Amino acid sequence: MGLQASKLSLVQKILSLNQESVIDKIDELLEREMIVGYTVDGKPLIKAAYNERIAIAEKQLQNGESISQEDLEKESENW
Repeated sequence: MGLQASKLSLVQKILSLNQESVIDKIDELLEREMIVGYTVDGKPLIKAAYNERIAIAEKQLQNGESISQEDLEKESENW
């Protein structure tokens, strides 16, 4: 079965559900697994990995591990 056929089959199953708890579980799974961004290398990020990267970046900023726009522009002139 191809991707499109699998999607249609899944949609039909979801539409026939009568149990809200199952629909809630599917929704939770999709929320966890959906791609919300991409790395600079183009790799997909799910929500948990995205939030983890944000937390790391915030800690780096708090620890003074950053560079100003002006300093970055000066540095990039030597690339």
